Amino acid sequence: MFHLQSLELLHWDYCQRLTLPLDGAIITVAGPNGSGKTTLLDAMRTLLGLECSGGRSYKTYARHANADCAWLRATVDNRPRNRQSSNRPFARCLLYADVVTLACRIDRNGGDWTRRYTMVEGDVSIEQLIERSGTGSAGGPSVTSDKDWLGIDNWRKRLEGAGLSRAIAKVLALEQGQTDRLCEYSPKELLKLVFDVFGDQDVLDRYDEARSHQRQLTQEVEAAERELSHGRAQRAELEVRVNNHRQYELKCQERERLATEVVPVMANHETRKQLATKLRELHRQRLQSSDDRRAHGQVKAELLQRLHEQTAAAEHVESLEAKVRTARRLQEEARDAERPMELTVKRADELQGLAVVEGDAAQLTTRIAELSEHKQKLSAQWQRLKDQRDDAQKAFSALQGQRQAPPPPDVTRFRRVLDEAGIHHHLIADVIEIADERWRAAAEGVLRGSRWVVVLAQPGQEAQAMALAERERYRHYIVADADHAPASLTGTDKHSLLAVLKFSAPVPRWLLRQLSHIQRVDSTEAGVKAGGEWITPEAYHRDGRGGRSVWVDPGQHQFGASAVATRRASIENRLAQLDEEMTRIVRDQAFFERQLQDARQAAQGFTAAAELIEREAEFNEARRQLPVLKQARVDAGERWQQAEADLKRAVVAQTHAQHAYRQAQERLAHIEQRSAQHEREWQARFDDLMGQAVMSREVKLSLPAAWRRAERLRDMQTHYGNATQARLRAEAVDRELSEGQWETDGTVAEQLTLMNANVLRQEDELGQRKASNAAAAIAVDNARDRYTDVLKVTVRRYRKNIIELGQLAGVDVQCELPHLGQDDVSLRQAELKVHFNFDGKGHIGLNDGEASGGQQVIKSLILLVGLMKDDETPGGFVFIDEPFAHLDVRNIQLVGHFLRSTRAQYVLTTPITHNVEVFEPADVTLVTAKKAKGARWAPPIGVLQRRPPADVV
Repeated sequence: MFHLQSLELLHWDYCQRLTLPLDGAIITVAGPNGSGKTTLLDAMRTLLGLECSGGRSYKTYARHANADCAWLRATVDNRPRNRQSSNRPFARCLLYADVVTLACRIDRNGGDWTRRYTMVEGDVSIEQLIERSGTGSAGGPSVTSDKDWLGIDNWRKRLEGAGLSRAIAKVLALEQGQTDRLCEYSPKELLKLVFDVFGDQDVLDRYDEARSHQRQLTQEVEAAERELSHGRAQRAELEVRVNNHRQYELKCQERERLATEVVPVMANHETRKQLATKLRELHRQRLQSSDDRRAHGQVKAELLQRLHEQTAAAEHVESLEAKVRTARRLQEEARDAERPMELTVKRADELQGLAVVEGDAAQLTTRIAELSEHKQKLSAQWQRLKDQRDDAQKAFSALQGQRQAPPPPDVTRFRRVLDEAGIHHHLIADVIEIADERWRAAAEGVLRGSRWVVVLAQPGQEAQAMALAERERYRHYIVADADHAPASLTGTDKHSLLAVLKFSAPVPRWLLRQLSHIQRVDSTEAGVKAGGEWITPEAYHRDGRGGRSVWVDPGQHQFGASAVATRRASIENRLAQLDEEMTRIVRDQAFFERQLQDARQAAQGFTAAAELIEREAEFNEARRQLPVLKQARVDAGERWQQAEADLKRAVVAQTHAQHAYRQAQERLAHIEQRSAQHEREWQARFDDLMGQAVMSREVKLSLPAAWRRAERLRDMQTHYGNATQARLRAEAVDRELSEGQWETDGTVAEQLTLMNANVLRQEDELGQRKASNAAAAIAVDNARDRYTDVLKVTVRRYRKNIIELGQLAGVDVQCELPHLGQDDVSLRQAELKVHFNFDGKGHIGLNDGEASGGQQVIKSLILLVGLMKDDETPGGFVFIDEPFAHLDVRNIQLVGHFLRSTRAQYVLTTPITHNVEVFEPADVTLVTAKKAKGARWAPPIGVLQRRPPADVV
């Protein structure tokens, strides 16, 4: 068997990476409790394909490192086992180098861990195994490949070929505190272990074949036994029938009691209990109705507050309208004061321009032509503006007294056609109200293309409506699939455009989906971060195609009463702009008319220079006063514009106040309606419960008094639980009696007596057949004799080993050869009794309680090393966890002397609290330490290696 030379751990438990020398006969692992001594032994066990100690596994240690891969690597001695032989331990694996590397790779596989093994010639590092796996290095042959990595079963077979038998593997897997486990074996268990290690498997197989042949010869006996079993089965069937008949009678009695007593009593009791609970709950609801009354008072107070706000808003609008009228009057007065001075200055400028050209007839003629042409252009512009003002005035007049903006003519015409055809419908623009004015621009922009969509009240009229739309060439959708908007929104829908809209009638489902998918964001930056489909208060809309502005001019707003006010204000602004432009054109026409007349007079001999001299003082005074009057007019105009802006805001606030007042009215009506409904429902429930209470009392009085006693009711509740369970039990009993297979024949007891007599007769016949089949066992005796001979040779060999080991330890060991008879019973009862004599004090057995702790350890070590001792193949190694536990100094010295005297390799563990004598036999001492709190990796393991003697060096 091979010896260990070194061990390397990578990401094993809390060890990051360490390499430990094991090239000594005795290696001692010392450290405090919990410092990782057993962890180190479990690493060696895992590398050798053994199970870990204490219920642990390699997965536990790999998980602690929190790495994707863990490695265990050891180098072992592959030199010939003795000088007379050239046979190497790993020769069967085609490995002939003096050193062989054993490696185990543990990989994370999803949520689990898997391990694979490999063995290669030489001392190969982990990095070389990783780098050269599969493809080799530098074009040479690879150290390992995927096919060289073995599973646990194939790995154990290869190590078994190198000398690590299954029996030795069991010994190596002994856990902490079980060093003396072998001496605790019974003589029978020890004999079985020895034969497992040294025995001849072929002999055992031939013996098993003989016994199998004997079992075949017993088939006749088994047939007779089957006949007897059949008779016994018939007897058991009769016994079952008898028990079935008894159960049938019990269930009939239970069914009668449930129907007449248990179910009526418990049902009446629970009914009265439930009625009491419901009456108390109804009383609590009566008390809770005060909350509705308080809410009613709060809403009435809110309604009064909204009324005051609405009145205040109306008064504010009225005062601002007066302020606007005053500001406009002041602006007009300033303009009237400015206009004469402005005309005078313009007259002076006209005369100066005419004085320049009045001496040249050609220039004067050209000027007259230019002035005439310009006058005609001004006339055309004035006519165009007048047409626009007439259209705006018509639109403004159409909005007077309207709560909603009128639709276009083609929509009005098509609605008239639908009404004449008896098709009930409504438009999207008629049923949507924008609740939040901040998002009016966004809602108007998104809904602009859908406001004239026609929603049919009856889906069955869809074909007729579409035929009319085809005839009238109506360009908007006709929709029959409509639905009400959700009453409340949750989640992301609260931030959608749908949340700021109110619907008074069903709308198309696709429109509801579109509005619920559009999220409201404060800016384009926030929208880009959020992603998806969104819109800003300024009506910039982004969908799957990209982003664009859907802003609509306020004069085109359509939805709700606020849209009418906004459209009216927009038209008023447009009228004011047109009036201003038309006034400017009229002034320009008068200006050019005067210039044209002056030019014509100049052509007839009139001189502008004379008029300039004559009116020089008047012109100078006008130029001095004009800037002052102009500034006064500008200031008055600014005050007028500010008053107009304040008035617009006040109108919007008045609209909001009116809307809030209407909402408060609706809430008050809703609360009053709900309170009345709750009162009606409460009275109806109260009357119903009182009627049920009267009926339950009558039922209770109809039951016998003995059934209604409290102790009788408690017994029923203990047994059945409640009336429902009792009713279910009654149904189950009825179902069992009706569907089950019941024995109703009372003569089954007599049939059972006759069958018992028949079974006794079959038992007598079976005894006679067994007697005639006894001769078939002779063939087994020959195989048993061969098996007995091999067992005797095995025991003698083991006896010789332990006697020699006892001499090395100074212990007189005696082994009694087992008594091996010529039958299976004697072989099963054979024992291997071993006696030990320490210090001439007499012989003691395996586990008779007379040995000290140190003697127990030495006994176990002798038995253990005796299993591995082979004159032809010496060597081997043993893991012993804390062999010196609870030993005094003398016993520690005895155990150490014994370990040194053998030729095996030992890996021992010991806590640091023991006597220093435990380190005396060690060639290599490994010192472990506990992991610091909060640290990821344990500290490195210290290595103390005994210096070889000077003559060896």
